[in-house]
Amino acid sequence: MKNVLVFPCGTEIGLEINRALAHSTHFNLIGANSYPDHGKYVYEKYIESIPHIDEPDFIAILNEIIEKLSIDFIIPAHDSVVLKLSEYSSDIHAKVITSNFNTCSLTRSKLKTYEFFKNKIPTPIIYNITNCNTFPVFLKPDVGQGSKGTYKVNSQEEIDFYFAKDPTLLALEYLPGKEYTIDCFTNKKGELLYSQARERARINNGISVNSKLVFNEKFQKLAEKINSEIKFNGVWFFQVKENNIGEFVLMEIAPRIAGTMALSRILGVNFIQLSIFNEMDIDVSICINNFNVEIDRALFSRFKIDYKYENVYIDFDDTITFKTKVNTDVMKFIYQCKNENIKLYLITKHKYNIYTTLENLCIPTTLFEEIIVLQPTDLKSQAIKHKQKTIFIDDSFAERKDVSEKLNIPCFNIDSIEALLDWKN
Repeated sequence: MKNVLVFPCGTEIGLEINRALAHSTHFNLIGANSYPDHGKYVYEKYIESIPHIDEPDFIAILNEIIEKLSIDFIIPAHDSVVLKLSEYSSDIHAKVITSNFNTCSLTRSKLKTYEFFKNKIPTPIIYNITNCNTFPVFLKPDVGQGSKGTYKVNSQEEIDFYFAKDPTLLALEYLPGKEYTIDCFTNKKGELLYSQARERARINNGISVNSKLVFNEKFQKLAEKINSEIKFNGVWFFQVKENNIGEFVLMEIAPRIAGTMALSRILGVNFIQLSIFNEMDIDVSICINNFNVEIDRALFSRFKIDYKYENVYIDFDDTITFKTKVNTDVMKFIYQCKNENIKLYLITKHKYNIYTTLENLCIPTTLFEEIIVLQPTDLKSQAIKHKQKTIFIDDSFAERKDVSEKLNIPCFNIDSIEALLDWKN
């Protein structure tokens, strides 16, 4: 297995890389950050000692980590890191998964990108920021990502106000139509093997949180034109938006993974895995599932509790089961316990033969260290043998209250089992 360092690992890009590679038999993932973020709840192997990219010792310390952990590949998961690592790729002791520095430098600047592609593909009109006579206009930083620092303005006074705060702002043609991202993959030979457009149907903080596949040959032609003009190596994407006559106008290009590339991954196109294989000089091909798919994303919680347990006493009815069916979230936790050698004790007042019910539900009895069957009037607190490093899970408040008061051990309802799940990969 090749060792892959993802930096910074807690961005939406880093989280998608984790989802794409965590269960691969080819790669061993290590997440890294300069500052604490969500990555520590997602990456099983995680370090937080890398300096900020602008620190003078950044490359030296990065190489120390690469040597210590035998890193084969490093995946930059932020636009500024993409540029930095591509610039110093020859000094870094691991392969950087991105395109060459010239491509990264060009695409990091909106102004450079628009000037390069002017008269080749549609690009936004750039207005004089100190004397603009057309409104509304869209203000965007020359170097930036997402919608951070962007403004739709309707007067020169507004332009002056925002320009005083950020002198790097560009005054651009306002594009009122729909916005699209086209996800692409180019192999080492420069061949565009895949491009797929998706509509950015709902956007939150610059992130596409709802996206749908779109099929239009105009997107393919744009991808082919961009690919013919600048050199890519592996994954990349570009974004366009409709102007007032429905023409697709270039917004940006980025030689990296995008978080919503998960949409194509579900179709069978694992961009980051393809990019690493491509860097290993392995000929790759694309195999696509023939169905449509839509993605919708929202905030998702991860928890870390400071209680170490070795024994779990868990109820059956309405806990392991829900409305006569197996509660799959609870089963995930049960198998997590088995993987971590935590002992499970099934403690139940099930009115039927529990062994027959388990068999009918295809739940192996071997999952449990012991199956404790009680009468309806029995107290579960009296049947729990372990008083230390133990937790109790039951849907009944009365049972939880009794166990908590009698044994003083943590008790969990079904709605709080998510705090026990370990999502790190």
